[in-house]
Amino acid sequence: MDIDKKIQHLTERLSYIKDIFGTKQAENVRLLETRLEEFVQRENALPAKEKLAAVTTIEDLFGFVERKLETELTPMDKVRIVRHSQRICLRDILENVYDNYTEIGGKDENSIDPSMLIARAYITRRSGKKTYHQPVMVIGQEKGHGEEFRNGGSVKPWGNAKALQYMKVAETEDIPVHTYVFTPGSFPVEDAPGAAQQIAKNLYEMAGLRVPIISVFSEGGSGGAEAIGLADIRLMLSHGYYSVISPEGAAAIEGRLRSGDRAGGELIEKCAMQLKMTSDDNVRMGYIDHAIDEPPMGARPYHYDFFRRLRQEVIRATDEVVLSVKGFTPFRAMALRRRRGKTIEDLDIENIYVRWSLSPAARATLLQKRHKKFLRLSRQAFLDRRPYFRRFSAWWYDKGWDIYSYFKYDLWRKHQKQLIYAVEEVDAEARVLVEKVLRPWRKLTNALPTAQGKDDSKERELTMLSQWDKEDEARNGEWSYVSGRAKEDRAITCPNAATHGCLDLWAPDLFGEFAGVCNYCGHHFPMEYQWYLHNIFDPGSIFEFNSEVESANPLGFEGLDVKLEEAKKKTGLKSACTTFEARIDNVKVVVAMLVAPFRGGTVGAAEGEKFIQAAERAKKKRFPFLAYVHGTAGIRIQEGVNGVIQMPRCTIAVRRYIDAGGLYLVLYDTNSYAGPLASFLGCSPYQFAIRSANIGFAGPGVIKETTGMDIPPDYHRAYRALSRGHIQGIWDRRDARHNLRQALLTMGGRNLYYR
Repeated sequence: MDIDKKIQHLTERLSYIKDIFGTKQAENVRLLETRLEEFVQRENALPAKEKLAAVTTIEDLFGFVERKLETELTPMDKVRIVRHSQRICLRDILENVYDNYTEIGGKDENSIDPSMLIARAYITRRSGKKTYHQPVMVIGQEKGHGEEFRNGGSVKPWGNAKALQYMKVAETEDIPVHTYVFTPGSFPVEDAPGAAQQIAKNLYEMAGLRVPIISVFSEGGSGGAEAIGLADIRLMLSHGYYSVISPEGAAAIEGRLRSGDRAGGELIEKCAMQLKMTSDDNVRMGYIDHAIDEPPMGARPYHYDFFRRLRQEVIRATDEVVLSVKGFTPFRAMALRRRRGKTIEDLDIENIYVRWSLSPAARATLLQKRHKKFLRLSRQAFLDRRPYFRRFSAWWYDKGWDIYSYFKYDLWRKHQKQLIYAVEEVDAEARVLVEKVLRPWRKLTNALPTAQGKDDSKERELTMLSQWDKEDEARNGEWSYVSGRAKEDRAITCPNAATHGCLDLWAPDLFGEFAGVCNYCGHHFPMEYQWYLHNIFDPGSIFEFNSEVESANPLGFEGLDVKLEEAKKKTGLKSACTTFEARIDNVKVVVAMLVAPFRGGTVGAAEGEKFIQAAERAKKKRFPFLAYVHGTAGIRIQEGVNGVIQMPRCTIAVRRYIDAGGLYLVLYDTNSYAGPLASFLGCSPYQFAIRSANIGFAGPGVIKETTGMDIPPDYHRAYRALSRGHIQGIWDRRDARHNLRQALLTMGGRNLYYR
């Protein structure tokens, strides 16, 4: 019977090798297949002892061939390994890495989202004669072994919401969080809470989670990986991949394939290579802290030595995070460092006891270290052509604002507020007393016929959104900037003409006086970003900064250099993000604008760095921070992880700004999709949209390609986003300036933009 089990096991290993390499490695596959078939044919004629020897010989041959094939694996081979049904899954890890666990939030298909598995587990450690049970919250995508109801680890919004709920539970219980990333990407559904909005919320909350977070990556596909991937230490299995997009998705974009077409194998292999998605690539670039060695051809459920190594690594990582924020712990920290890279036999660190609970001071230090860790990433992936003396002067400028802000706001304003609060309390009491004394006199004067009604026009102006009125002479057609399309002498037909009866519009009127808005139904035609620059902000108030930061090609992706140069020449910009200070009716703001004409407004390392510096500038100067999204197609795939890492980086910058008391607003226009929406844009408490906006996690084509679902034409329209609660209001383009001013005054106050 033992021989039969071994033969079955060898058959599964052979099938696994065939699935990974396909038609490649035909000679090695044929050798294993022939030896196994020969043994099966003559098995019954062999004595028991010879059977065992023959099986052992074949097992040795399989091991030899697997070690040989291991050295020839390509990035795409590793992608096939992590997608294979024989690959270890989260259930295997819970069974073999943790000493006991209880699954939370449903069982198998009877769960709100079977793709997301959550368990309360513990690890038993022995130090001397004492035994310690250390609790931990385990959260990860569960692909299972071919279980269709798991949806391949593609998590829906409510699955990520469940993960966030139990991260907050772990924070309440003061226990570490271990997350395991096994996902090709999140499921692109906009139903509440929304794919993008929920990922953004997860990132925002993880940036401030006051317990250690350890992440282990196996398959980190797209922004869905970031929903549970913002961690103090990020480990990665040696055969795993972590990328901004799947190789097939990159090939479809690079090959400019039409819907339904499939990319060729050669192009897919090439894209997998260029995306630099393997563990070695990510460790070298700094996005993964350490790689965990797997057995040849990847870890499978019967590789028990691998589970022991994984257990040691997650314990060591958790210990390192805790010791790095605790007080005086030199000897244990030194012992942990010396055990790095040791063999499994020498790696045992369970006898080095570290209590995983943290004091309030240690929690604060933990957050500071986490923020600094991510804000340092990807700074090598963009160009900064400023001369040295300008960088030096900019550094001094920032330091000067740091000192000024500290004395004005942190030191003086703190005591000033206490004095003001005391005066306000006394004043409020005095007013009540005066009101009681003067009430009879006021009743008498109000009864007189000469009494005048109260003028509440200022109050109404402050508290009501404006409605466009063509008769308003102060604004009628007097725009500082008029679209170049207003010079076209032709008629334009509104897309709603068939349903609303709109008459044709003359281009000079439509793109001039009407600001691209149909005069009959209100349909908004797209407008250039320059229209907003000149018509929303006060004339002459725009001061751009960090304009020298340029988009680059950090991975050497073929053809990207040429495309970037073309975009720079066409737009006159150096990246898809422009940052500036400006005024709206004399209210000072810091603005980060994503510009659609530059590579679709995609975000890479340069754009992320400029956004972060804009948030830091707004924080130092105590200005409100506005993100205006003229359009964004998501993360720039040609930059690989250099692009997708901007999701947690920029979200951390926003979190730091809001925690410091800042007012952060987002205004969407045209098409806003994918990674930026699922992170630093979607986490704003105040999000508004121009009526022309489309807002969503993935475009219609991507949804059709990944899910097979046909979506209605208005699925991403701003009104649908408003009905789902993803944005807080929709504005007419012509009223954007007035409504932004009102938002600043009502949400921040006339002179106070910080709490």
